[in-house]
Amino acid sequence: MPELTTSFRLAGKAGACKDSYKRFAKAVGGIKAYGQDTPIPLVKVLDVLGLYDALWCLRAVPPEQEAERDKLTRLLACDYAEGDSGNVLAIYEKQYPGDSRPRDCIAVSRRYAIGQATALELVAAQDAALDAAWAARDAARVARDAGTARDAGAARAVALDAARGANEWQEAKFREYFARKEGPDG
Repeated sequence: MPELTTSFRLAGKAGACKDSYKRFAKAVGGIKAYGQDTPIPLVKVLDVLGLYDALWCLRAVPPEQEAERDKLTRLLACDYAEGDSGNVLAIYEKQYPGDSRPRDCIAVSRRYAIGQATALELVAAQDAALDAAWAARDAARVARDAGTARDAGAARAVALDAARGANEWQEAKFREYFARKEGPDG
């Protein structure tokens, strides 16, 4: 699998954040020294700027990398949706043990990414998962409205702790998908 890249020129054309653009340029010794069109591995963006900017750079890959990018980002999104322990899908399934629509949507999305599901199947699965999400949102509002401020504060603290751990896990997953693979396939 080829390593996905961007460049200063591609990032600029895509409307890169000026602060991030400048920070990255400084980290590599300047745009002139590095080269406007020199490939920048997305994992290097992750190392220098963090996950948010690395994910943003997925929109600024060379045209010949777009098909691979689309496949890998769909698979990565499926992993992010499933998450690791304590993730949103696990919480949803604990709350709604008989409702497999979100998990089914993830499975269809994975199959679609590798050419084993049609666009029609994907849309149907997405619609079902969206219906499930709306129902869960409505249930959460009812629970929130019935709860106390103390409960809301505790829930927020738990969510922030989970988010910190999730970010590390998400960075590791990004590396898994976008770091150069060595060996016969890499």
